[in-house]
Amino acid sequence: MRSAGYFSGLLLAALAFPGTGDSDFCTMSNTTFQAGETINLKIYYAVADLYFSGGDAVFSVNLEKWNDKTVYHITGKGKTNAFVDNAFRVRDSYETYIDTGTLKPYKFIRNVDEGGHKIYENISFVKPANTAITKTGVYKVPPCIQDVLSAVYNARNIDFNKYRINDKIPYSMFLDNQVYDLYIRYLGKEVIKTRYGKFRAIKFKPLLIYGTIFAGGEKMTVWVSDDSNHLPLRIESPISVGKISADMMSYHNLRYPLKSLISVR
Repeated sequence: MRSAGYFSGLLLAALAFPGTGDSDFCTMSNTTFQAGETINLKIYYAVADLYFSGGDAVFSVNLEKWNDKTVYHITGKGKTNAFVDNAFRVRDSYETYIDTGTLKPYKFIRNVDEGGHKIYENISFVKPANTAITKTGVYKVPPCIQDVLSAVYNARNIDFNKYRINDKIPYSMFLDNQVYDLYIRYLGKEVIKTRYGKFRAIKFKPLLIYGTIFAGGEKMTVWVSDDSNHLPLRIESPISVGKISADMMSYHNLRYPLKSLISVR
């Protein structure tokens, strides 16, 4: 993103991501994940076709009470390893509290440190008023607004079977006190080999906001499992120097069997 791009870009794509129209994000319900689910991804860099391990990302879902409401408390954490820390240290934490019925967010917290650039953001979404409250003010937002992390888990619930190749799936996201109109472009289905194994996968490209590492536009490609979990399998994107990728390496407590898995490496 404009202010901090490393893990934000992975979140937008990973797991996927103007919402005022007829969008899946306005009528979403959860059919893919459950409380207790954890997903671990390994991040890799490539320079001159040489790949090396760069860090890890972990996503988890818990069922909690928030303001007397039962919500999904979803967290996403990313960090670089000791080798990469010397060049560009990343310690990112994202949290969202979303309605278990509508999957719309009530609160979003971003606490990131990317190359010494630190951001702390705490947003409350007031649904009846369609506003987002931050430390700098109150902002009008669309009824179907998403934060970075809620967009990822909403995107996992998209029924891709009803779309044709190159169809765009729009949504609106609030970040850095702004509303961004974004979309996911569906690219079809294919078999992909990852560092975990061989899968039947759904492929798409999320529209990204220009950032410090990621280029804007449709540069990033995402593959999720072609089964009822829509589990993120691989993310690839060019960056300012070389390429970055993330592969799913382990998971826990999926809602359904991982039927898209053809073979394990």
